[in-house]
Amino acid sequence: MKIIATIHNDFKEKFGIPRQSGITDGFISKIVFEPKYRVKEALRGIEGYSHLWLIWQFSKSVRDDWSPTVRPPRLGGNKRMGVFATRSPFRPNPIGLSSVKLLEIRETKDEGTVLIVSGADMLDGTPIYDVKPYLAYTDSHPEATCGFADEVKDYSLEVDFPSELLSTVAEEKQKSLIKILENDPRPSYIDDENRIYTFAFADYEISFKVSERNLQVTDVETRNNKL
Repeated sequence: MKIIATIHNDFKEKFGIPRQSGITDGFISKIVFEPKYRVKEALRGIEGYSHLWLIWQFSKSVRDDWSPTVRPPRLGGNKRMGVFATRSPFRPNPIGLSSVKLLEIRETKDEGTVLIVSGADMLDGTPIYDVKPYLAYTDSHPEATCGFADEVKDYSLEVDFPSELLSTVAEEKQKSLIKILENDPRPSYIDDENRIYTFAFADYEISFKVSERNLQVTDVETRNNKL
């Protein structure tokens, strides 16, 4: 397996990354190919597709051992399911699969041809093994059943983001940030109404607390100032 590219975006740590691709369509990422694969001809025809599959590595979850069962976050972190019935990063082979929307094919001086995509659920710097076109006529199955994931697919939080705090976030990033918060970035096995959670997003550190289904943003701090 050869790393062909790396993705770059505003997710600087695992905490806060959407649990599935496509949840935050407004969230933008850049795919930069390794020098060996920085060949324009290799992307010939890709402009005809609206969506792509990315095959990538859970680079922060590489381990020598594995467990046949995992605790899916959306089930509260206490109920075990078979690893092959989940999308957990803790797998025999730490490989991820994500569907993203292709927004732009951009020519650059230093990085060659890069792909601008939205909807990626990947950490900044994640290595990519392959890029494939998404084919709606065969890859989409609206009638499919989704096991226990169907039971929690509509789970969301009501976000209380004070305007004086929201205004400190760049306008083009506000919508994506709110969507991330609505989908509850907390580890599901932690339920403490008094706990303040903090995660990094773009140039900011976002602090919040949760009471039942209400998430309240308590602070926004510019990371450059903190450093």
